[in-house]
Amino acid sequence: MSATQKYLNICLREQWLQGCLWRCECSGGSVTLDPQVYRGAIYLAPIDSAENGFEWDRVKLDAALPKDGGIRAYALALDTDDLPEWPREGEGRDPQELFDAPTAAGRDFLLSGMHGRYLFLALELSRGGPVLPEIRSVSVRMGGDHMVDYLPGIYRGDDFTYRFLSVFNSVLQDTEKKIDDLSAQLDPSSAQTDMLGFISHWLCREPTGDEDALRKELPELLKSYETLYTPEGVRRSAKLLTGVEPTVIEHFSVDPNDPDCCNPELYRRLYGDDPYRFFLLYPQEVFHNRSEIEQFMRDMRVRIPAESEMELVLLRPCVRLDWHTYLGMNSRIGGYVSAAIDDNTTIHYDTIIGGEEQ
Repeated sequence: MSATQKYLNICLREQWLQGCLWRCECSGGSVTLDPQVYRGAIYLAPIDSAENGFEWDRVKLDAALPKDGGIRAYALALDTDDLPEWPREGEGRDPQELFDAPTAAGRDFLLSGMHGRYLFLALELSRGGPVLPEIRSVSVRMGGDHMVDYLPGIYRGDDFTYRFLSVFNSVLQDTEKKIDDLSAQLDPSSAQTDMLGFISHWLCREPTGDEDALRKELPELLKSYETLYTPEGVRRSAKLLTGVEPTVIEHFSVDPNDPDCCNPELYRRLYGDDPYRFFLLYPQEVFHNRSEIEQFMRDMRVRIPAESEMELVLLRPCVRLDWHTYLGMNSRIGGYVSAAIDDNTTIHYDTIIGGEEQ
């Protein structure tokens, strides 16, 4: 964070629940309106500056507002946290009953002229349609440089000068923060969700699936491109799409013309003689229906070497796994054959050889 700004950030569920909700809900790390109402509020726990007479300056909100929604802030600063009418437990109350008028409105506002160790801050959410407003975080400026600090002392106590320069001070500080945070936004492990999507597209990776898994995958993606069209890369791509690592069989690994090939005719029938064709072997249960198989084949077309052809082989339970045959209800493994002594005599299953003692 820039040395010219110091903010206290409230963005966790535990922090929200330290305050009091009125017609609002805490969903994950955000606060939203109750779907049944059109106006509600959250009363934050008193914010301690640890300094009596502290001069509060600025509050920034990270919020998602519908076109017909709004946020209004009610604030009060005191040197004591003993404010009996401030809701702390149970159901809150309408902030309009506690304050004559809102202190400010919008996502970014100044707290001009507020002095006191403790800041009491209530945020009112409203909407006029079906979309719910949401507050993701609250940032309260706790100190740091201000443009007025660099002016001669005669100007520092002027309220108008302070308020006027605060506009430009806010713009400058926000720009500095964006510059300071730029490296973090380009890092997949710390980038925000929207930025993570941009990084994925830059690296030719569709941002689908688990976000945590995507953050772990992107740093290794450039390295994986070096081996993308090798057997290792094909195996990795197939596992990424299915979650199961396949068996990859290339032509040369089962070459029927190899002198060491134990059954040339079998392998020629199974894998052919095309040196540009390879096979992916998967258990049958990996795919649940035909559409999954077709989608997998489409996705793999851009992940295999040019001028090569991939054939998917689904392994089913059968007598010989080397043969791509199906052992169905109409299949016959074998039958009973009587043993023959000579051309005229056979031994049936009820034949006894030897005497009664045998």
